[in-house]
Order: sequence, then structure tokens, then C-alpha cells
Amino acid sequence: MKLIGSLTSPYVRKARIVLAEKKIEYDFVIESPSSPSSTVADFNPLARIPVLILDDETPVFDSPVIVEYLDNSAPNNKLMPQPNRERMEVKRWEAVADGVLDAAVENRHASLLDPSLQNRANVARNEAVILRSLDFIARELSDKSWCMGTHFGMADVAVGCALGYLDFRFPQIDWRASHPVLHKLFDKLMQRPSFQETVPLAT
Repeated sequence: MKLIGSLTSPYVRKARIVLAEKKIEYDFVIESPSSPSSTVADFNPLARIPVLILDDETPVFDSPVIVEYLDNSAPNNKLMPQPNRERMEVKRWEAVADGVLDAAVENRHASLLDPSLQNRANVARNEAVILRSLDFIARELSDKSWCMGTHFGMADVAVGCALGYLDFRFPQIDWRASHPVLHKLFDKLMQRPSFQETVPLAT
């Protein structure tokens, strides 16, 4: 199996972390959809990364689908519970974390435009989404050891990728100072090899 993605995408990082936690071997093909020579659209009509190519050449996308498939493909180190209320709660954590990423990535793209072309109202809306979501995540986490209570799982992977991307692209958002519980969680996550080995690299 192979994973197509970049070293900077937080969605790709989420898949890489799950692959590492599940101890699944794969080939990592580094490619950006924005490159003129990109072949990503040949595998994913949405032209987005990550794309997981299975051994039978079936392409799997996008990140929520990939990580759920990976978690079910091997019995070790389960990151998601069986379908029930608890699983819904995990998917809710993933949804809000991915929402932070969606808003942050959109603002990252806007920052690369000429200022005259930037939609400042949209940027402000995205900033509000990020801050409001961080407040929600911190309240839900409260004094728990992990997002779902006592065990590390997919919810923590998703939240960790969101926080890591904010560190990478938006260091001016000082979520550590405003939300110490997120700081504590992220420090624990960064002790895991899967997080250490997938820190985004500037290109």
C-alpha cells in the first residue's frame, strides 16, 4: 500500500500517524496537488491529499475515510470503538478538529494571495471558527487525560494534528496560553514517536 501526500498537509499527517500507531508498512509518495506535474487527480478526482492506494490499486480518500479504513484493517492498537454512542463522540472530535484545519488551511491559502485579492471578511470568519472551536475542544477535554477519557485514540490524533498545524502556520494564535489543558494534551502527544516523526516541514 502507498500513501500519496505532502510533508506539510495536516490531513496527510493524520493518516501517517494512524499508519505509525497501527504499525502498518507503506510507501510514502510525496506529491502536491498544486504542482503542475501532479498526478493526484489521476487517483482522486477531488485532487486532494492524502490518497491511500491499496494493494489492489483501489484509491481511498479523504482523511476520515482513510483513517477509519486503516483502523479496521488491523486488530492491533484500536483507535476507534465499535459503532455506538462512543464512536459518534470520537467522530465528533474528529469533525471539530478537521473543521479547525479547514478554516486554517483556507486562511493559509488566502495569506499567499496579493492583499488586494484577499477576502478579509472570510478570513475573519475562519479566525472566529478556529478560536470558537479551540474553546469547545478545551471545554470538552476539561480535566480528562485524553479526549475520550482514559485512553489514547483517534480523537487525540485529530486534535493533535489541528494544534500542530496551528503551531506550524499560525504561531500568533497562542492557544497554549489561552487553553493550558490543550497545552498539556499536546505535550503528551508529542512524546509519541508517531507525532515526533510527522512534524510538518516547511517547503
